[in-house]
Amino acid sequence: MTASLTPSMIEDEPRRGFTVTPAIELLVFAIAVVIAATTYGVLEGGTSTQPMTPPLVALLLVANLVPGVGLLMLVGRRIARRRAARSPIGGNGQLHVRLVAIFSTVAAVPMILVTIFASVLFQYGVQFWYSDRARGMLENASSLVRENVQQELNRVDGETRAMAVDVSNLLREGPIDAPRFAQGFGLQLYRRNLSEAVIVRRGDANPLALVNPYDRPLNRVVTEAMMNRIDTGEPSVTVQSRDRAGALVPLDYGPHTYLYTARVFDETIATQLRRGDQIVADYRALQSRSKTLQLRFNAALLIVSLLIVGIAVWIALAVADRLVRPVGDLVAAARRVADGDLTARVPDPRSRDEVGTLARAFNQMTGRIEEQNTELRTANNQLDNRRALIEAVMAGVSAGVVSVDPDGCVRIANRSATELLGTGSDGLVDRPLADVSPELASLVASGEREAIVQVARATDPRTLAVRIARTDAGPILTFDDITQQVLDQRRAAWSDVARRIAHEIKNPLTPIQLAAERLQRRYGGKVDEGDPTFARLTDTIVRQVGDLRRMVDEFSDFARMPKPVFREELLVDIGRQAMFLHEVAHPTIRFVLEHDEPGPSLVCDRRQIGQALTNIVKNAVEAIEARDAGDRVIRMTIGEDGPRSYVAVADTGVGLPADRDRIVEPYMTTRARGTGLGLAIVKKIAEEHHGTITFSDRDGGGTVVTMTFDAASLAALDQGANAPEPAGEGQLAALIRNRN
Repeated sequence: MTASLTPSMIEDEPRRGFTVTPAIELLVFAIAVVIAATTYGVLEGGTSTQPMTPPLVALLLVANLVPGVGLLMLVGRRIARRRAARSPIGGNGQLHVRLVAIFSTVAAVPMILVTIFASVLFQYGVQFWYSDRARGMLENASSLVRENVQQELNRVDGETRAMAVDVSNLLREGPIDAPRFAQGFGLQLYRRNLSEAVIVRRGDANPLALVNPYDRPLNRVVTEAMMNRIDTGEPSVTVQSRDRAGALVPLDYGPHTYLYTARVFDETIATQLRRGDQIVADYRALQSRSKTLQLRFNAALLIVSLLIVGIAVWIALAVADRLVRPVGDLVAAARRVADGDLTARVPDPRSRDEVGTLARAFNQMTGRIEEQNTELRTANNQLDNRRALIEAVMAGVSAGVVSVDPDGCVRIANRSATELLGTGSDGLVDRPLADVSPELASLVASGEREAIVQVARATDPRTLAVRIARTDAGPILTFDDITQQVLDQRRAAWSDVARRIAHEIKNPLTPIQLAAERLQRRYGGKVDEGDPTFARLTDTIVRQVGDLRRMVDEFSDFARMPKPVFREELLVDIGRQAMFLHEVAHPTIRFVLEHDEPGPSLVCDRRQIGQALTNIVKNAVEAIEARDAGDRVIRMTIGEDGPRSYVAVADTGVGLPADRDRIVEPYMTTRARGTGLGLAIVKKIAEEHHGTITFSDRDGGGTVVTMTFDAASLAALDQGANAPEPAGEGQLAALIRNRN
């Protein structure tokens, strides 16, 4: 069955998603105008010199950029729709519009992010240089140079004062023109790390003493103004020139006598001082123009971003025009194919680009579709004929037939398979085989070709004789129901064995017992009282005959197991009764019964379930007595696990034997006086009650025996309240309840 698209379906395809209307275009334009006006108001409202904060500038930039990009995209969309209106393809210009949207988005999104990053990065970088910290740094650098010069002036001033005292002392010791004074004067200058010195007196044109290594007119350095300041009471006068620092102090050598010293330092200090002042002045001028530079930079970012988006829209329109032409041919051919014309082909494209490759692939596709359509029709006819034949054959076969694909899902199943596996109304087809029947799935995975498998169903287990044929398409299973056949054969075989044993042993038991008892009565008094051999032998005969009679009764019970009478019973009462019988006889063993209140109910034969639990508890008692030391506890747990009810009996005995898999077989026992029929009878009772019996090791030593019943399947066998109650069961149960 095939479906085709008509041209009307293609052309009239309903619009989905967001639709741009003229009202939206006007709204975007209005938003752009409002944002532009708001930005102008914000810019005019602030101070003209202080720059704005980076977040505010970035916000204004993005607020103007986003609607601007939107307007460019809307303009590109309008142009694209007008060009598409002239195209025979139709589609309301969706290809043009989408290309414009894609190119604009590809250009706009990273552009907006880069613009924001560049703006914020620029703002934070500029903000540092316009900050108080940067201004303080520059001013501090200039102040540092000034402080260094001032420190040098202070040092020269201090050294000059000290030198004036020492020179005064030298003048008291000798005349100023003495060689000793000249030597001491020069030594004072050297020790104080000074470069030049002169002693002058007001009114004398020539200096009194002079040290002038740089050959400067030092007498001109000391001016009348400086002398006047000293005469008015100032202790010293400092002099700062381009390359040196000097100081003038009074000298105690007659009236109006003065000492001038100076130290030459590196000229770069003065240069740095002038340069620092110039940098501070330039910085203050730049700071006054900071807001203007900030606005110019962000305006340039906005214009460049819009220009890039506009170029992207123009490229998108050009690419869309180029793609539309070959796409028109593809659309026309596709419409012909949709109408059922599989011979439609696209003209051989001249270009070798992606569109040309698409056209060639379209031609190959339509050719292959035409060929495969013909082959498919032929194959469908053959499959229909074969399917009709197979269904007719499988419907009349009584054996179950199931075909499974390599993935483990059922592909084909006849009615007999559905009935045998008990899947109900759900059927088998398209369901995993592991969900339908885990046993069959395990057999398929094992690789065997034939096997006898017991399948658990919702109502009762089934024994199937399965044969597997393995093919490339998956295994095919055929199976017959041999449940009743196997059950009848097994019961008949064991019943015949039990009947023969009971018949051969039971006949001589009564004469043997009577003869032994007669010997005790007649000759017991005549035998010497000091010789107990006679009494011991006759007692042994009677006791062994009783054991044999008990064994024969078990054989008879197994051979003539009565048909169970099903009715609803409380498992807790049955378990309590089974434990009570042994609790009275074995006071050294602690018996524990665990269950929820009021406990699960189960449709069963009360006598048979009680017999099974009694045998299990009896085996637990014997296992505990066979152990020399340790705890002596038997714990029975009764509960529900979903739709199933269970009874678990755990003991602290010797544990399971090595060949634990055979302990439920008739006549298989590990005890010297056992018959091997106790657990066989328990297993038989469990099977007749649609249940299972399992054996496991108990943590810490001992055995756990668990009987599990399908409560749902047993509920269908309920015979009602009119089913006869076994004699004595009611009185014994009442006695146990009253005791507990």
